[in-house]
Amino acid sequence: MTAVDDRPQAHAQMQPEQFEALAAAAAREADGLRLEFIGGKLGVKAVPDGLHETITMWLVRQCLQHAPALDLHTGQGLRIETCRKGRARPDGTLAPTAHFVRAGEWADPDGVLMTVEVTSHDHDTNQRDRVEKPRAFAESGIPVHLLIDREGEEVTVYSEPVDGSYQERHSAAFGKTVTLPEPVGITLDTEPLKTWSSTARGSGA
Repeated sequence: MTAVDDRPQAHAQMQPEQFEALAAAAAREADGLRLEFIGGKLGVKAVPDGLHETITMWLVRQCLQHAPALDLHTGQGLRIETCRKGRARPDGTLAPTAHFVRAGEWADPDGVLMTVEVTSHDHDTNQRDRVEKPRAFAESGIPVHLLIDREGEEVTVYSEPVDGSYQERHSAAFGKTVTLPEPVGITLDTEPLKTWSSTARGSGA
């Protein structure tokens, strides 16, 4: 049976096709401006700062080291949510090497093994990164979602998506060892996140 999206789409700000055209125009006019469309709402993805980029590249290296047959993409757009009505640009999208060769700007999430979000210091981080995106990625059937929460200084691993929500959720403070379950199968030593977070806090970042 096809899943039915019972959220009030009538209140969506625009249709996905309209969003794609708007996002393309925004990217042409303003370098670095990245838009997302989640839960029927338009959002702006924050420009990453130095710590955000450092964490992202650390995770890229970890994936290359422990799973060389997989690539962690840092800019691939995805069609998400029930009926693929949403559009997101995860900070990381883990998939087999060359998985997106034929994909356009917005790819179907089938075959994606994990999405990653690193929080930013903007006003809607709590709702978007901690609530809306995990729900959207679960609805899309993505097996694992990794949230690196800079404010809370913890890592949360979501897994086992069923009926639009992740059944398993495990959090650990920066510095702890975290296991990303299959089909990812990577263990992360997050001690660097603790060190970098402390350094950034000391500098007032």
